[in-house]
Amino acid sequence: MSGTGIAVLSMRRADRLFQIIQNLHHDRVITAHDLAEELEVSERTIYRDIQDLSLSGVPITGEAGQGYRIMRGYQLPPLMFSEEELEALLLGARMVRVWTDKGLARAAHQALQKIEHVIPDKLKPELARQELVVPDFPMEGQAGEQLMVVRLAIKQQHKISFDYKREDGQDSKRTVHPLGLFYWGKVWTLVAWCELRDAFRHFRLDRMADIEKHDEKYQIIEGRSLQDFLSNECR
Repeated sequence: MSGTGIAVLSMRRADRLFQIIQNLHHDRVITAHDLAEELEVSERTIYRDIQDLSLSGVPITGEAGQGYRIMRGYQLPPLMFSEEELEALLLGARMVRVWTDKGLARAAHQALQKIEHVIPDKLKPELARQELVVPDFPMEGQAGEQLMVVRLAIKQQHKISFDYKREDGQDSKRTVHPLGLFYWGKVWTLVAWCELRDAFRHFRLDRMADIEKHDEKYQIIEGRSLQDFLSNECR
């Protein structure tokens, strides 16, 4: 086998070892069978890789037949990206900067700066490539500001109230349990449990006004979660 072939095989194994570490968590056990399916190798290969990682100092606990986990507090090594992985990250960050609120846009910009500092010099030209263009059109109305308020309410499980203009032009006042945000290519919509209708409803952010986040929290109960909504939509 040529020296180039050996280098390729070595790099592939190094990538696999890194992926094994990424799949191991301190709060749950994962079996060699699941790792083998995820990485498309044999269980025997996984056993050998786990042993080599342990011998190299990675704190893996567990045993064959039961599963493995990584000890709490272990930090993953710095991330390395392939060209396609970097392209995907850049595209996603550009979308976030343009089509979300100021808070997420700032976070995306900071993430790109961090990536620029850690990637190898040979990949840095990828940061300037523009083949995949994200149109920089503004969100309609105050939807960007609405997005930040609603996003925070979802994260904290707080009820919100707002004035809403329906598609037929009628105005209404709603109090809802915000569950999820969906982007449809220019319009953001909120999926929520509506107290007025006692049912799931979705609302366009650009038709919402005077949003008020309540101090009162809501509980996720059976039949009213985002997962329940998605399950119903997929039937």
